[in-house]
Amino acid sequence: METSDVVISVIFMSQTVVGILGNSFLVYHYLMLYFMGCRLKFTDWILQHLIVANFLTLLCKGVPHIVSAFGWKDFFNDTECKLIFYLHRIGRGVSISSTCFLSVFQAITISPKTARWTQLKVKSHSSIASCVYMSWALSFLINIAFPIKMRAIQYNKNITHQRVYEHCSSVQHDKTTDIVSAIFLTLPDVLLMLLMIWSSSYMVFILYRHKQRMKHIHRSNFSFRSSPEFRVTKTIMLLVSTFVFFYTVSCVLQINIALGHNLTFLWVNMATVVIACFPTVSPFLVISR
Repeated sequence: METSDVVISVIFMSQTVVGILGNSFLVYHYLMLYFMGCRLKFTDWILQHLIVANFLTLLCKGVPHIVSAFGWKDFFNDTECKLIFYLHRIGRGVSISSTCFLSVFQAITISPKTARWTQLKVKSHSSIASCVYMSWALSFLINIAFPIKMRAIQYNKNITHQRVYEHCSSVQHDKTTDIVSAIFLTLPDVLLMLLMIWSSSYMVFILYRHKQRMKHIHRSNFSFRSSPEFRVTKTIMLLVSTFVFFYTVSCVLQINIALGHNLTFLWVNMATVVIACFPTVSPFLVISR
């Protein structure tokens, strides 16, 4: 095994182990709260969906690379390749939608108590809950092409035009089809990220306006800065900024992979490492806050 392969294998193994431990701690935390009869906030409910998506992303990408690091190559059959890639894409889709809904809900929560925002706050729980469940359904539908086109490498040795993803491969089409497919898969992510950035910018504006108001108040029995809403808002903004960074890089790499021919394993491995960064880091961001 070459030095680069060893380094990539160590990175994958570290990401997977650390990420699974962090997300498992959050699962344990929420289970303890459940058995203690504590009432969870709505943001915690959305975070639970994010944890499930994190597990799908880490397990479907990290475990195969860990197994191959020990010298076991071409161990997937067609069915396993289809399932692994399908579940990974579903986890990735739910991860970005859950983070987006988390940001939108918190922006609505800390919004001013006007008549317009009050009505929206009342409806936000049911509306965003429906959107979270719908995001699962849409992820199942949007990524349905992956179980159709993915094949195991060992069964594709006689096919000339194929795109290889280390453990699995897919048949390459003409350039127009690849461009349309890349746009179709990337567009939902772009729209959700724009919504995420808008809601986060609005939260920054709310916090900045509050800070400006507090400059003129010398004594106050209550400060928004010490409130649970403020702490949750800072946590969500930290999650969103981390998410936007990693997934922007991921989208660029995924577009390159979708449009590229004669791919090298370096590009595929880079995309996989970046994709696994947020599921690995996000539970520790939540724990630290």
